Amino acid sequence: MALEGSSTVSLEGRTAVVTGAGRGLGRVEALQLARAGARVVVNDYGQPGRGGDGEPSAAPAEQVAEEIRAAGGEAVAHHGDVSDFAQAQALVRLALETYGSLDVLVNNAGILRDRMVFSMSEEEWDSVIKVHLRGHFNTIRFAAAHWREESKRTGGPVHGRIVNTSSEAFVAGSPGQPNYAAAKGGIVGLTTSCAGALGKYGVTVNAICPRARTRMTEDVFQGFEAPPEGLDPLAPEHVAPLVGYLASPAAAKVNGQVFVVHGGMVAVLERPAVAAQFASEGETFSVEELDAGLTPWFAEHSGNFAATEILALKKG
Repeated sequence: MALEGSSTVSLEGRTAVVTGAGRGLGRVEALQLARAGARVVVNDYGQPGRGGDGEPSAAPAEQVAEEIRAAGGEAVAHHGDVSDFAQAQALVRLALETYGSLDVLVNNAGILRDRMVFSMSEEEWDSVIKVHLRGHFNTIRFAAAHWREESKRTGGPVHGRIVNTSSEAFVAGSPGQPNYAAAKGGIVGLTTSCAGALGKYGVTVNAICPRARTRMTEDVFQGFEAPPEGLDPLAPEHVAPLVGYLASPAAAKVNGQVFVVHGGMVAVLERPAVAAQFASEGETFSVEELDAGLTPWFAEHSGNFAATEILALKKG
């Protein structure tokens, strides 16, 4: 595929893994990386099936890999479940055995099982945590081990880039998505932890909070119809360039960051700040002393930790 932009954002000669890349966000992210010159391992859980006409159809991952190859790029499909430890290991191994390197990991795979917390089943909780949070850990585990060994072998930093997918739900709160919000909050914690652990090897780890209309979110964005002309502000294509940038050499000093991205806008989130601090008069607090300090403070300061104003971010 034709290279885009300058050499600082080129991925020529590098290998990228994108999970959940058979459709939606993952697909456009895989295409973006391929256009930048990367060889792409396209992961999506699912096997070949049959179309509406009854004819055999390729699995989603293979369809995207073929799309990349048809445009002149290099790609291979992987159909495994990244929430499975062994299959995540096989995904990383496929990149190394096929292309001899691994340089970029984009964790995008996810599912929704929306329900209010008082109605949520154990399976609905576990399945979302498993695919999102455990799926992120599994692939990072094996990619990080490879990069650490490469850094030790070469005696210097590697080009390692991890882009994780969180959500505005983690910081703004999402009443009907306790499982999803918890998983996405966990991904931010995983991101900052890994950024600190892997930076010395040349690996950066960042998280994006994309807002996009995909098959997974079609119910979420009901009522927000696409305009009759021009690119939909919720199109996944708004997200892919940020992933391409974070994967590139240009982003070598961008590490442990959280971005909100949609509709031609990228926002860098600030880390939490201390709003107030209270000290006990003695060695430790009594409940009465906390009441005397905290109760009047909260009477003057409404709201909670959720930053719902982030949902109002838009271009311009």
